[in-house]
Formats: sequence, structure tokens, C-alpha cells
Amino acid sequence: METGYVLWLAHGKKKQTVYDFIDHVGPEWMDGVEAIACDMNSDFQEAFEDRCPHIQVVYDHFHIINNFNDKVIGEVRKDEQRRLFKEGNIQAAMNLKRTKYILTSSRETLKKKDDDARKGKVIVKKGTIFKRPEVTLKEGYEAKYDSLIEENKLLFTLDVIKEKLSLAYKLKDEVEMAREISQIMDICSASGNKHMMWFRRLLDNHFEGIIAHATYKISSGKVE
Repeated sequence: METGYVLWLAHGKKKQTVYDFIDHVGPEWMDGVEAIACDMNSDFQEAFEDRCPHIQVVYDHFHIINNFNDKVIGEVRKDEQRRLFKEGNIQAAMNLKRTKYILTSSRETLKKKDDDARKGKVIVKKGTIFKRPEVTLKEGYEAKYDSLIEENKLLFTLDVIKEKLSLAYKLKDEVEMAREISQIMDICSASGNKHMMWFRRLLDNHFEGIIAHATYKISSGKVE
């Protein structure tokens, strides 16, 4: 935690990978470990629970957010676009094209994009050989996002969940984080949407390891 040094690298995601590490450092060293961060690989969790039951498993923040972005926001966006096309609402469907980045970005990121655009940030430099024109960032990221969530109830619901997830991962108290995650699960259930219901089950099945992040601000990002 203090140095960030990588102590062990091994290929594979089976229990034996964890057992090999524990055997390498020894039980006395492992007795001093309070928590470990990992993705939602059940083999890793079960291996630590088997050999080191005192250790708290913390599910990596990135994997929770990535699942929400790809398997919920991304899939809802595609479903809504197909629905709108089928209903003949072509313009609304076209408005959802190439919007995954905007829908999965935080409001702070969108505001920064707009701020960079106002400052004339160059995203493609002018080319002299092929006479390529200079291209600057265009403003309107936050306005586009607001327009999307105002016009679509499901996208608005996703915005609420996204903001609550962001808040939950800033909390330093497990009881408070548990409350936020539980509220997110309730919102997912109330939506009736299959992708949000899937996310609710994901949170429910990994609840303890998710809220442990409030106590242990650790990540497996170094080895991803």
C-alpha cells in the first residue's frame, strides 16, 4: 500500500494461482494482510476464504463501473435506439447514435470537455503535406447529455444510478455505502428493465465485497 511495489505476478485466474502466492509468502506474512482487491472472480474469493478467512475481499471499483457502463448503459442505449426506430421515431433514434461516451462519462468530464472546447483545444493538428485542416474540439457535451436524459426516462434513471454510484465510492463508512448501494438496487428493481435488474443481482451477489471499499480504498488496477 505504501510503496506500490508488485510482489507477485502469475498467469491465470484459478484458485491455484492464489494458493501459490500464499505458499510463497507463508502463513505468518498473510496473517498481517487485512484486505485484498480483486475483480469478481469467484475462484480468487473462494481461495482467500479457504486459506485466509480473516482477509476481507474488496471488489475493484473499476470492474463495477465498467460492468455498469458496458452491460447496462451501453445495452439500454442500444435497446432504446432499436425501439425508437421500430416506433418510427427516427430523429430520436438518430440522436442516440454515437452517444455511449457521453452517457457513460461523469458530468465533471463533460464540463471539462466543454471548457477545453471554449479554450480552442486542438484535437487534430494541421497537416502541411496533405493539407489537412486543423480540427478543434466542439462545445456541447453537457447540453447533449442533458437533452438525452430529459427525453428518455430510462436514461434519466441511469443518470441517477451513475451519480449515486459515484457518491457511494467516495464514502468512508460501510453503513453509509451499504445504504447507497441498497438504494441503487431498489431503483434497478423499480425500473423493471432487464439490464438494470441484472446489475441489481450483480450488486446483491457481491454486496459485502463492494461496500468494503468504504473501509479499504484499494484497487487491483496495478496488475490489470
